[in-house]
Amino acid sequence: MIEAMACGTPVIAYDGGAVSEVIEEGRTGFIVKEVEGATEAVRRVPQLSRVRCRQVFEKRFTAARMASNYLQAYERVISRYSENALKE
Repeated sequence: MIEAMACGTPVIAYDGGAVSEVIEEGRTGFIVKEVEGATEAVRRVPQLSRVRCRQVFEKRFTAARMASNYLQAYERVISRYSENALKE
């Protein structure tokens, strides 16, 4: 999904897994439940901005952004571990 968005391509995907966390419904793509919904979504793709798809990718999914998010998560875990270790 993010690879498509990196190219400015709207995404149509079945609802499940991380789909709802990646796709902004009606902005970067469409989340569907069945083939009929996917068919209708294909018709609606021209309503979506390819530029917006790329902008959302740049904001949320670049390597630098992802690395920064991982670093923050690791720092939180280490901080909690350190706090608990001091209490013991």
